Amino acid sequence: MRIGILAALAALAITTVSGCGGAGRQESGSTALRIMVPAAPGGGWDTTSRTVQQALATAEPGRKVEVYNVPGAGGTIGLAQLAGEKGNGNLLMAMGLVMVGAVEQNKSKITLSEVTPIAKLTEEFEIVVVPAASPYKSIGDLVTAWQADPAKVAIAGGSAGGTDHILAGLIAKAGGVDPKQVNYIAHSGGGEALNALLGNKVAAGISGVGEFAEHVKSGKLRALAVSGPQRDPNVDAPTLKEGGLEVEITNWRGLVAPPGLSDADKQALTALVTKLHDSQAWKDALRTKGWIDSFQSGQQFADYLAQEQTRVKAIIAEMGLVS
Repeated sequence: MRIGILAALAALAITTVSGCGGAGRQESGSTALRIMVPAAPGGGWDTTSRTVQQALATAEPGRKVEVYNVPGAGGTIGLAQLAGEKGNGNLLMAMGLVMVGAVEQNKSKITLSEVTPIAKLTEEFEIVVVPAASPYKSIGDLVTAWQADPAKVAIAGGSAGGTDHILAGLIAKAGGVDPKQVNYIAHSGGGEALNALLGNKVAAGISGVGEFAEHVKSGKLRALAVSGPQRDPNVDAPTLKEGGLEVEITNWRGLVAPPGLSDADKQALTALVTKLHDSQAWKDALRTKGWIDSFQSGQQFADYLAQEQTRVKAIIAEMGLVS
């Protein structure tokens, strides 16, 4: 009996270690691929990664793909782990605009200059919602409440410094409210923010349309506005500009790999993600989830990522989110 217990504990220890630190490592020559979600389950990166996994099962049925979560600090904990996987050609990490801001907000020692850009995949409008029983019927009502006392209007969203937080600040600024006074409650995953909304623990929430659309359609949440240049076909809500606020922002998501990849590994990952993008399974997923196809790979995505780091740093500095 004692031997059996020790063996069970040893197996548990091995399982635990496999989810930390060197979690992306695979045996040399393996066709297995791991995709790190640097956030808790239920959010945009998690949904994107698991959709990639499902589409690859059709596009490359012989390839094993595993998705795992490393939540915390706007994705910068996962980013640090990715940087430690130098040369690992069997590992990808989901990321996007949220991480660009979080690197600045968290003063991360590891930056996006230390990854290998593989591809930008999607764009998505943001949405501002309130619980069904909320007294706020329009984005104007929410801004009016902010103007009266911003501290009393708690806004749930993703990581501090991320897209949701940036949008909250831009809306406040456009409505004549000091962005620094916004009572923003950051969550490590979309599921946590949703629970806060459904539990009436916050006044409003901000996230990607895909994360809240189902609950808007069911009547559990009310959509006040979307952040795109035009209305989103997946929800019945005006744009922020229609609501009188000169604000427009689109979230984007993509995939990066560890630093120090060989040319062969970089080309292989880029070819795999390009095959994913061209597959019917991925096209069907884009349509189902209402994501905008914004595919870029190679140097084009690398250049875009560099530009985004400069742009976002300027926005969050103006909002007072970083010193």
